Formats: sequence, structure tokens, C-alpha cells
Amino acid sequence: MSSAKNPKDKGKKIEAAAAVAAEQPADAEIAKLKEQCEDYKRKWYTVTAEYDNYRKRNTASVSQAYRDGLAEAVLKLLPVADNFGYAYDSASDERTKAGIEKIIKNFNTILATFGIEEIPVAVGDKFDEKVAEAVMNVPCGDGEKPNIVKQVLKKGYRSGEKVIRFANVTVTV
Repeated sequence: MSSAKNPKDKGKKIEAAAAVAAEQPADAEIAKLKEQCEDYKRKWYTVTAEYDNYRKRNTASVSQAYRDGLAEAVLKLLPVADNFGYAYDSASDERTKAGIEKIIKNFNTILATFGIEEIPVAVGDKFDEKVAEAVMNVPCGDGEKPNIVKQVLKKGYRSGEKVIRFANVTVTV
């Protein structure tokens, strides 16, 4: 018996032909699915990157809002520190001065925990408009140079590089 006449062999040939015919559309289907997979992968990478950028922007925004809120709250408390400074300057006995000095020191320690520091402006310094505001001008005396701090009326404070309150000073002209 030849294999062509055997019904089993004929069935195998038909199955083989069907498998070959089925493989061609399957290859096309696989290629299509691979392309779709790559497209979904690109979209996933894009969405992931966008979300990461959103998260970073949101974190930065929240941090900035916190710093701005802290600066606003401290700005409202600074007149209390000014009044303690005035009380210290006008106190006559040493015990009172020592008590007020402790309060001022505690207040400054609390400010330091928030990253807020006093701007160092002293009498005799050259006037710097980046950290001080001239609220009054006085004429130069004998031997004095213009644009020099004559008196510090209110202390200035900053958080990092951002000035929360400029120092109020009188300046020679």
C-alpha cells in the first residue's frame, strides 16, 4: 500500500496543510500582537514618566506652601520679639535684663529650629538694600561716610536666602 492511498496519510496531509495555512495568519496575528504590546509599553512608560513628574511638582509645591505659611506665621510673631528687645533695652536692673534675655534667646532658638535666622545688620555697616530698608536718612556727621547704617530700628529675619522681614534702619546721606 502506498501512503497516498491510505486514508490516514491523506488525513495527515490535510492536517499539515491546514497547520501551514493556520501558521501564516498566526504569524501575522503574533506580529500584530507584538506591535500592540510595544505600543502599550510606550504608553505605559509615558504615563509613568508623567506621573513621576507630577509627583515631583506636587512635592515641590507642598514644600513651598509650607515655607510660605511658616514665613507668614513668623512674620506675625516678630513684633513680639521686637517688644522684648525694647523691654531689654529699657530695663534698669540686671535681674530683669537677664530674664528678658532668656526669653529672647528661647525665641531665637525656636526660630532656628524652623531655619529662620536674624539678618546681621549693625551700626557702622555699609547699607545693603538686599537685607535692609532705609526708613530714615540722617546727614553725615564729621568724619562719617554716606550710605552707612546709623541706627537699627527693627531687626531683619530670613529663611535661607529668602528675606522674611527687612531690617529697618536709618542711613547717613
